[in-house]
Amino acid sequence: MKLTNRFLVLLLSLFSLITQAQQQDAIKVFADKGVSTITYAMKHPMHEWEGVSKDVNAVIVYNKATKAVEQVVVSLKVDSFDSGNSNRDSHALEVLEGLKFPKVTFVSTKIRPNGNTLAIDGNLTFHGIVKPITLTVRRDDGSSKINFDGKFDVLLSDYKVDRPSLFGVKTEDVVNLKFNLSFNVK
Repeated sequence: MKLTNRFLVLLLSLFSLITQAQQQDAIKVFADKGVSTITYAMKHPMHEWEGVSKDVNAVIVYNKATKAVEQVVVSLKVDSFDSGNSNRDSHALEVLEGLKFPKVTFVSTKIRPNGNTLAIDGNLTFHGIVKPITLTVRRDDGSSKINFDGKFDVLLSDYKVDRPSLFGVKTEDVVNLKFNLSFNVK
C-alpha cells in the first residue's frame, strides 16, 4: 500500500510540475501596431470604398513549447478607420453611434488548428451586440513572428446598424472585413 501511495504522490507531483511548466510556457504577445491592420470595404450603387485601421489592439496567448495559439483578443476603436474621406468617416461614426459604442471587439472561445490554418470560434461585439462567429485564419510563422490574415463578412442588420445612404439610396448591408495581424514571438 505504501508503494501505491508513494506512486500516487509522485504522479501528482509530476502532473503539478508539467502543469506549471505549461503555464510558464504560455505568454501574452501583443500585435505589432506598426504593421497590423484591419480593413473594411462597403458598396453603394454609385461607388465602393475601403477604410483602414492601423490602431489595432490585439493580444494572443502563445505557448512557446507547443507553438500553439491558445487565445486571441482583438479590440479597436470605430473612430480609428480612415477611408481617405473625412466626411464619409464622420458620417460612419454617426451611423455606428461611435460615442455610445466606441469599440469593436473579438474574443476567442475555441481555436482549432489544421496545418497553417486556424478555425477560431469567438464572440464579436459590434454596436453593442455580441454574436458568435467563426473565423478562418491563415497562420504564417517566420523566424520570430507569427502573422495572421483572413477575411469575413458582417451584416449591418445583424447588429442593428442603419445602413448609410447617399442621395436617398442605402449602401449594401454587407461589410467585408479583412485583417492582417503580426506578433513578435521571439
